[in-house]
Amino acid sequence: MDASVVPVVIRRPATPDLAHLVSSISFYRERGVGLAGFRHAAPLALPLLVNLGTPFRIALGRRPKHEDGRPSFAAGLFPGPVLIESDGRAECVQVDFTPLGAYRFYGGAVPDLTARIVGLEDVLGRAGESLAAQVAEAAGWQRRFEIVEDFVLRRAVHEPSPAIASALDILWRSAGSARVADIAADIGWSRRHFTRRFQNEIGVAPKMLAQMLRFHRACRLVRSEPVTGWAAVAAEAGYADQAHLARDFRVFCGETPTGWAARMECADPRLLRDAGG
Repeated sequence: MDASVVPVVIRRPATPDLAHLVSSISFYRERGVGLAGFRHAAPLALPLLVNLGTPFRIALGRRPKHEDGRPSFAAGLFPGPVLIESDGRAECVQVDFTPLGAYRFYGGAVPDLTARIVGLEDVLGRAGESLAAQVAEAAGWQRRFEIVEDFVLRRAVHEPSPAIASALDILWRSAGSARVADIAADIGWSRRHFTRRFQNEIGVAPKMLAQMLRFHRACRLVRSEPVTGWAAVAAEAGYADQAHLARDFRVFCGETPTGWAARMECADPRLLRDAGG
């Protein structure tokens, strides 16, 4: 691609103050060439996007249509592919919340965002409108990052229950291999009660999150090491067999494993948000 039309992408890792809340904050600006059929596979981050240009067209689990144009918005976890298109004039600042950071920021509203894309003013009220206006008026990405970071820190006042925070940490560190029944037993809750409490704070059931984490573990293995065969990847990631892995690829990214791998070879790495692309 002509370098003069390659989009500008500036991604800032979380500062120490934000490390427990967000995975990154990024600035994106297109220069005449937009996205066509771009997809994120079952993202593990919950985005808050302040739109500065032509709205992206975004749809969950299907190709977006003209009416799927999304101005500034927030979204929750979605166990499937997120498809994105743009017209070459898109520009935005995006915050990627961790699941626990999303709870600290949105509190009990997190489940309302699951598998949904919600206008910023609908989830944050006038504060969301004010944030969008401040970011739009600011000069330069550095000042815009400062405005967003200050906004996030001031609103991240909701404390998750210690049991759910600990359970999420166990699932995350085990890349989804920890057994949900064992985690519930260690807490001293029934599996049913644990599942309900987890879903109320994180937005998806612990079994579903474990499944998403296992999928991303498989993706990381393929992207970080030479592929030694999908059966070996499935075994290393904790799948029962290769067919089990192939089912998750169809569910989470709408592709076969080989189709996903071929897409990754051509993808702009600056646009990938996690191992699944």
